[in-house]
Amino acid sequence: MLTRIRNAVMVGHESVLIPHSRVKVAIAKILKDENFIEGFEVVRSKPAQMIRVQLKYVDKQPAVVGLERVSRPGLRVYAGKGEIPRVYGGLGVAIMSTSQGMMTGKGAWRSKVGGEVLCYVW
Repeated sequence: MLTRIRNAVMVGHESVLIPHSRVKVAIAKILKDENFIEGFEVVRSKPAQMIRVQLKYVDKQPAVVGLERVSRPGLRVYAGKGEIPRVYGGLGVAIMSTSQGMMTGKGAWRSKVGGEVLCYVW
């Protein structure tokens, strides 16, 4: 998902299609809440559902400057409630999977929960 968004932003696309999963919908919801994308919708098509993400541009510059995957299948990265990372001094967002659901690093810090650090967006 992150690579598709990164590639679409680099070539200036207005939207991008991503295969559907509940985790990807939760990440898209966080990106929308943090104003990195215009919006998203689940497209019910055959043979599988897709997520259409409308990318956001401000003065022809993309709102998403960078995306970095942190945790991966070969090396899972976890952060306790006191070690939640800050991205670019608070300008970016760390997306985490916690026991209370998917949330930003700031939301996890407020809720005093740790979890798996999925990615950084700035």
